[in-house]
Amino acid sequence: MSLPTTTHRVEFVRHPHPGFPHLTAWGIRIDGADLRALVAEATRELWSQELDGDGGRDDDTQEEREAFLLGQHAPLHLDDDADGALARAHFLGDAPQHLRDHNTGALCLLSCPCGIDACWPLLASVRVTPTEVTWSAFHQPHRKQWGELPLGPYVFPRPAYDEALAMPTHLDQDPLTAAPAED
Repeated sequence: MSLPTTTHRVEFVRHPHPGFPHLTAWGIRIDGADLRALVAEATRELWSQELDGDGGRDDDTQEEREAFLLGQHAPLHLDDDADGALARAHFLGDAPQHLRDHNTGALCLLSCPCGIDACWPLLASVRVTPTEVTWSAFHQPHRKQWGELPLGPYVFPRPAYDEALAMPTHLDQDPLTAAPAED
């Protein structure tokens, strides 16, 4: 007897790349939360152990540490994908070779803020069926000691996923770096 699967909602967001505002990036929200914020929470303790461990003390303030966690990844640029065809193929599992792990086939869902995807990617297994898309086994390939991150799995109904890819939300600025609204 299989357990019922919890489904999630994905939203793809197009906005200026946080490090290169002349480029447009593909951001991701899961159940309304920016994937970068979910990754920050999933890696918080891992980074604390690494930055504060072995008797060393990181001298960052709490605000600086939070900015570091939220800024450790950037949304994907995916070249000049004005019509979204490259993004649709990518997020449906047909990623370019430079955006996938050669050993596992995992796809890059977030990239490095420096603009080089392979520098600090967030990888995940993406499984696509006619009825659903599943993201699982999130990991940071440059921190093998972290293992699989405590993130997901996320199961998205395929029709809603396809619709979200076809009609991304367009924003004038990166939602994580946007100035807070004034009252």
